[in-house]
Amino acid sequence: MAEQRGNGRDVRDSAQTVPTGEGRPVSDELARAWSEVVTTACRTVTDGLVVGTSGNVSARVGDTVLVTPSGVPYDRLAPDDIVAVDLTGRRLHGTLTPTSELPMHLAVYRATDAAAIVHTHAVHATAVSTLVRELPLIHYMAADLGGPVRVAPYATYGTEELAENTLQALTARTACLLQNHGTITYGKTLAQAYDRTAQLEWMCRVWLTASALPGRTPTLLSEDQVRRAGERLKGYGQQRG
Repeated sequence: MAEQRGNGRDVRDSAQTVPTGEGRPVSDELARAWSEVVTTACRTVTDGLVVGTSGNVSARVGDTVLVTPSGVPYDRLAPDDIVAVDLTGRRLHGTLTPTSELPMHLAVYRATDAAAIVHTHAVHATAVSTLVRELPLIHYMAADLGGPVRVAPYATYGTEELAENTLQALTARTACLLQNHGTITYGKTLAQAYDRTAQLEWMCRVWLTASALPGRTPTLLSEDQVRRAGERLKGYGQQRG
């Protein structure tokens, strides 16, 4: 995991038990997870998936959810800035206010097997969310997200309505677009959730680029073609015995 710094302190220090803003210690496991949350959040800025403090990142450890705070630049977050709540939103650690999108994160954790969530305002994905109800099947990597990526109907940010719309769009999927808003993806790890975010943004960019050529219509894949690609993807990469 790449080194990140906040307030002049090395985020790697969070691998040790650290005090919270309330003076209560957190476990090594939670401290390590918080370090990964901060590192991933910083990466969304570095890679241009968010601007300023937009977007948010979270990770679940048991029944505890670590989530980025509201309105704090990610590169300023330090080990003792940890924000942790339970699955009902009750504060467990820290004094900073959780992200305003906490209802959406908690809804996904309660309804799925997600262990990590990344929410961004990525440019191309947000643009696509204003044009279609479902991202056209421009590439077989849609299979890694469960199939055609749906667009959740618009609702005011931070509301239960947005959380419900998101859950509907995520049915049998690990990613969706949020209309006139951005993206949300989840996975078993923060690395996986982030990779899915990057893939989704890339597919949106490809579709927008192909669609912009005057007089030409991009070819699309069928759902069966994507399904077959998904079967092959299950064995992709180095398999450990």
